[in-house]
Amino acid sequence: QVQLVESGGGVVQAGASLRLSCAASGRTFSSYSMGWFRQAPGQEREFVAAISWSVGGTYYADSVKGRFTISRDNAKNTVYLQMNSLKPEDTAVYYCAADLYGLLNMETYEYEYWGQGTQVTVSS
Repeated sequence: QVQLVESGGGVVQAGASLRLSCAASGRTFSSYSMGWFRQAPGQEREFVAAISWSVGGTYYADSVKGRFTISRDNAKNTVYLQMNSLKPEDTAVYYCAADLYGLLNMETYEYEYWGQGTQVTVSS
């Protein structure tokens, strides 16, 4: 069982930066590939970024490539999402998710555990 708690969301202006954190419980964090997803009102939950459990490979949605960076600190059981050059269309609830020994999956059904989400609002 893994519990995930996101933090770091907020209200910012376009062009600003935010760093989201996702703290995981349990002693097997390093065995989980981690993903960030987001969901805007009236929209489906969409993939943002993922980082693998093994060598730390990463993968990004085209919409955030070059602006967002996913990273992890296994000693702190934490995964991060650094978001730069934020746009109003980045406004959403951001969720982190864990996928045991997973590949860099983009599909929500591949992830076994989810956090409760943190709101990011970007004003123009």
